[in-house]
Amino acid sequence: MPTTSDGPGNSAPSTTAEPRLVRVVLPTATALALTAPGQTPAVSIFVDPIIDSLGLSRTVVSTAYMAGSVSGALVMPLLGRVIDRFGPRTVMATIGACFGLILLAASTVSGIIGLTAAFIGIRVGGQGALNLVATTTVAIYVHRHRGFAMGLTSALGTAGISLVPVLLERLISQLGWREVRALEGVVVLALVIPAALLVLPRTPPRPDQHQRESAPDNDVGTGLRNGPTVDWTLPEAMRTGMFWMVASGVGVCSLVSTALTFHQVALLGERGLNAAQAAAVFVPQTLAGLAASFLLGWLADHVADRVLIIATMAVLSVATLGAGWLHPGWTAIAYGLTLDVCTNGIRTLEAVAFPRCFGLRHIGSIRGVVHSVTVGASAFGPPLLAIGRSMTVSYRPVLLVLCLLPLTVIVAAALVKNPPSAPPNRPPEERDTVKPATTPCEEQPD
Repeated sequence: MPTTSDGPGNSAPSTTAEPRLVRVVLPTATALALTAPGQTPAVSIFVDPIIDSLGLSRTVVSTAYMAGSVSGALVMPLLGRVIDRFGPRTVMATIGACFGLILLAASTVSGIIGLTAAFIGIRVGGQGALNLVATTTVAIYVHRHRGFAMGLTSALGTAGISLVPVLLERLISQLGWREVRALEGVVVLALVIPAALLVLPRTPPRPDQHQRESAPDNDVGTGLRNGPTVDWTLPEAMRTGMFWMVASGVGVCSLVSTALTFHQVALLGERGLNAAQAAAVFVPQTLAGLAASFLLGWLADHVADRVLIIATMAVLSVATLGAGWLHPGWTAIAYGLTLDVCTNGIRTLEAVAFPRCFGLRHIGSIRGVVHSVTVGASAFGPPLLAIGRSMTVSYRPVLLVLCLLPLTVIVAAALVKNPPSAPPNRPPEERDTVKPATTPCEEQPD
């Protein structure tokens, strides 16, 4: 057996062998599913009980939620560097422990200050940190058919995220929101830490040499590329149009979908659905999320990133517009389907596109910045929709404005080009010599 290490500064065996898919997908899907307490669908079920219990207005609660999301955005770049430094296994277990304790503490809040602190904790821990490390782990451990592996993880994780609101709605009505919040913390502690430490392999494999051969700089045929010849740093990646196109798509999807989901009960209530019916819309979203994750994960291995992002943004625009005109019945179900197609699709695409374009050595730092955009954008969605609704007689006018955002990303995606196989500002001796990308926690070859 070769010597392995999960810590920094220790050489890993130079092997192309990958762990069995189940040893990667099981812990990452578990961690992704248990981000649910920090995700907007689950948080939205607590909103009305918290308003009634603490005597706060909807706008105040939305603003506290925004503060939590903004805080999460500030932490993500640092967390990305931590993943690159210590490896995903150790970081996942640590985040799981912290997130579980935060949820236990969140069950005791009694006012706006405590609620704001709780939102900061659950958004940083769940929607931000645990989400980032779960999806980055797949990119680091799986090199062949990365899109399929990411799609499988996203599908299973999404099933948990989407089904949790229905379960929470019933539990809260029977037990109370404080007791359910504490129960969430116990479940996170009991599942995430063992999954990371006992199931996930200690050391990620090195990328295969044949996968590092560069493709043409611009789209040819399908527009796919096998990977960069050298790893890109964060500043180098941020100078490319691809980075900002993907970041914009993720940010827009986060802003719009968070706004719609956070106010889903009130939004769909305006269209004639009661609270139980509004929560039940999450069920078809689960089915759509499963299908979208599998399909887009497979397509990501065969179709250019820009094509899939354009398709995802088009669906998001339709879903946003349709939210103001749906009715109880099949149109409400169709709305739930299309919205989750976007949120799951863009997550899968982003996690696959960046390793393919920029390599793995700095993937935590690169994805950390984009995840910061995701969390930050989600902070502004709920208050924007709430303010827009307060200024008009319905949600329709503000929904018309929001649907323009994904259309803007479509135009950008149609214009951007794939980055070259090596950063153009690198010294010639580094650009001309193929240096296989390394994984986090491995020493760079001399």
